[in-house]
Amino acid sequence: MRVLLDCRVGEPAAAPAAIGRGAYRIVQEELTNARKHGRDGQVSVAVAGAAGEGLTVEVRNPAGATAVAGIPGGGSGLIGLAERAGLAGGRLEYGPTATGEFRLWAWLPWPR
Repeated sequence: MRVLLDCRVGEPAAAPAAIGRGAYRIVQEELTNARKHGRDGQVSVAVAGAAGEGLTVEVRNPAGATAVAGIPGGGSGLIGLAERAGLAGGRLEYGPTATGEFRLWAWLPWPR
């Protein structure tokens, strides 16, 4: 799988550890999902943000088998990520796009 990373984070070393772990876990889960359910192709990962703005994570991949019904535990990872983002005070959105991709987007708070 080819992954294209666009990282635009102001002072990444200054990000709180919990934010870094949250972003890492979101990207990890979505790369796993892209490998399992997506079509071959490039996966793009964009991470951006700074203190006071929050941190955004966006992962896009060519949509493949989006139906997870019938797969044991199918969809549990995305539900868990939404819960993780919510517990951190952030939010998470995911689903197919009009252009045939699957998009996951998250925002995590990063205080000043």
